[in-house]
Formats: sequence, C-alpha cells, structure tokens
Amino acid sequence: MIAFACAVQEPEAYERYAGPGIERAKEPGSALHILAATSSVCRSLNLLLDQAAGADDLEALVLVAENAEIADPGFCAEVRRALADPDVAVVGAIGATGVEGLAWWDGAVNGGRVVHRYEEYGGGDLPAYAWARAGAPPAEVDTVAGFLLVLSPWAARSLRFDEGLSTGEGFDLDLCLRARQAGRKVVTADLAVVHHRSLELVEEKDGWIEAHIQLAEKWDGRLPGAPPRPADWQQRARRAEAERDAAQTEVFSSYSRREAQLTPLERQLSAMTGAPGWRLTAPLRRLNALRRARGGPRPSR
Repeated sequence: MIAFACAVQEPEAYERYAGPGIERAKEPGSALHILAATSSVCRSLNLLLDQAAGADDLEALVLVAENAEIADPGFCAEVRRALADPDVAVVGAIGATGVEGLAWWDGAVNGGRVVHRYEEYGGGDLPAYAWARAGAPPAEVDTVAGFLLVLSPWAARSLRFDEGLSTGEGFDLDLCLRARQAGRKVVTADLAVVHHRSLELVEEKDGWIEAHIQLAEKWDGRLPGAPPRPADWQQRARRAEAERDAAQTEVFSSYSRREAQLTPLERQLSAMTGAPGWRLTAPLRRLNALRRARGGPRPSR
C-alpha cells in the first residue's frame, strides 16, 4: 500500500494543488494522512511519519507539500519501480549531485517532468531549475527537493526530520544526507509534478542565510560537494559562504523572472499575428518591405 501525507498550513492551497494531485495519483487502497501544520515544518512532518509508519503493508509514504500537484496518473507504478532496489530510501522528482550547502540547485540538477507554475506577470510555466539541468532520471543523487518526498518503509520507520533546524529550511537535504550516511540511496524518478510557487527561490534572505549556517555547522564540512576545510574554520567563513549562495540564488531568480516576463509578450504577439486582419495585410507588408529595401517611396495612403 502506498500512503500519501500532507501537512496543511493553507487549506486553499491544499484544495487547489496537493489534494487534486493526490486524488489523481492514489490507488483504491491508498491511505491518506492529513494534519494541520504546526509552527515547525519538521515537527509537522514527523507527526505524519508517526501516523503512517506503523502500517504493516506500507510500500511507500509520499510526503506532498500543499503547493505541489502530482500530475501523473501512473505515479504509483513509477514509485514502485524506483523502490524495487531495496537500498533506495528516498525518491524525489528532482534533485542534485555535488551539493555544497542549502542551495542544492547549485549542483548538477537531475530531474524530469517537473514544472514551476507561477502567478507573476500574468502566470505561466517554466521547467523547474532549467538553468542547472544536467541529466534526467532515474539517477542516484545527493539530495532531492522537499516538495515531494517518497520514503521507503525503512526510511519512514527509521528516519525523522531534525526538529533542531529552527527555520525548517534544509529539512530535505538533512534527511537525505542521513539516509546516505546510513548506507542507503537517494534517487530521482520520472515523476510528473507541478510546483506552484513564486519566482523567488529564496523569499526571506536573512532567515535562509541563518539556516545555511546552521546546516553547515551540523555537517561540519561533510556535505557531499563541499571542499575540505580546516578543523578551525570560523563563523565568518560560514556566513560568507551563505551570502555567496544567497547572491547566486538571486541570479537564478532573476533568470526565472526574465523568462516569465517574456510569456505575456509572446501571448500578445501570437494573438496579434493570428488575427484575420494581420493575415489579410501580409502581402501589403511584404510589398512595403521590398520597396524600402530598394529605396523606393512607400505607397500613399
């Protein structure tokens, strides 16, 4: 039995995104665990794990963020393929290798049918983390993105999210690192997911920097892609690293904003060039262009 779970902070978001996606993906025997989110994302997820992990027939537990929409009716079959390897502990729709810190997307991103759907600039879709895509699933990675986490029965029963991460940022990376530390695998699978979110990768920079430092201190140079560091590296070095990654993240967000700004312009151009009047006057425009090229006068009006 594949179970689904979601910690709900904004009921409207769940009803629009996660709820319909779960209905699309779940099977007749699937269990569904929903709870009102607490003030801590890690505490909320741990409560869901405690609810779901005790099922004797558990094949997988799918943790879905309220703003993530599963778009594939064949989702469960793909999950079973990914978990056919008994060493796999965590499966995601998109992730990365060479991860140096909280900004996992700075690594080599591996993902498939993951769409970033935004509302700014009239709304639209972008391939998620398109600037860093280096491969397609299935693949073994350092971490996967936390908006959709598929846990094996072992992971659901043996791992818990670190409630000591005060902001909750990095809960996904931390869990994946501990799974790998236990000798298990973290992999991407070809899962179709729409992630409904703003174009900003980091919405609260100061809190994100503190979370970056907290995670780096916990793992103390043992992140997969991090370069070796002397034992006495200082707090200021961690902060400088966090600020560097935050600045790089702003560059990525700018890329998404630029792509999003083009979408309404493309819609307007398509509407204009598809109109009957535009098509009827095409011969006249070609004639005018030819006359200008030859240096001749434009026709009188």
